[in-house]
Amino acid sequence: MNDEIISCLQVRIILCNVWLLNKFFLLNRIFITDLQKFITSSFYTLEKIKLAIFASGTGSNARKIMDYFAGSERVLVSLLVCNKPGVAVIEIAKERSIPVLLIEKEKFFSGDGYLPELQDAGISFIVLAGFLWKIPLKIIQAYPERIVNIHPALLPKYGGKGMYGARVHEAVIQAKDAESGITIHMVDELYDHGSVIFQAWCPVYPEDTADTLAGRIHELEHEHYAKVIEQTLFEQTNPA
Repeated sequence: MNDEIISCLQVRIILCNVWLLNKFFLLNRIFITDLQKFITSSFYTLEKIKLAIFASGTGSNARKIMDYFAGSERVLVSLLVCNKPGVAVIEIAKERSIPVLLIEKEKFFSGDGYLPELQDAGISFIVLAGFLWKIPLKIIQAYPERIVNIHPALLPKYGGKGMYGARVHEAVIQAKDAESGITIHMVDELYDHGSVIFQAWCPVYPEDTADTLAGRIHELEHEHYAKVIEQTLFEQTNPA
């Protein structure tokens, strides 16, 4: 009789433990599911970081940046700012349904710098991609440490006013440098002067011309610029 009672108690204890385990796993699954839903909804409701690309020419770097962030859940190229009507970069933006802001020199340098237009578009970060005008102080002050530029040489070498494009490559070749490269840097009130974020190198060969060296430099630009922008945005929005 006692053995039967003990056996019944053991069965009940086992059944009770099984019930508790099932309850625990069920609650655990519900908790994990709810947590996943919360994380997902929180992530997708975060406002996207809106970029403005400033460009003046053919737009090869601008195109790479636009395409890199196309479909991004956190970054949106919201505006192309251009100072030259009819250049190829405008068509590149229009093909991607990116609004274009054409600017003129007087308002840019002596007026409000188009700050109201940038603010109305919700721009929080500016990328210079072959933009040949110096950025006015009013914009730099409105976007501190939130304007980046790419230079086709290893700064501090071959920087400064008038040093862009073929002029830079010709200077590198004339100096008989063994290497050149790119510099991605923050923009301040001086030409090619802000803090360096990233540099990449390539060789310079004795037979190089400005065109052949430019081709190598463009490869570095296209490989790295968008990725470095993304990393910079991540570090600014997720400080250690």
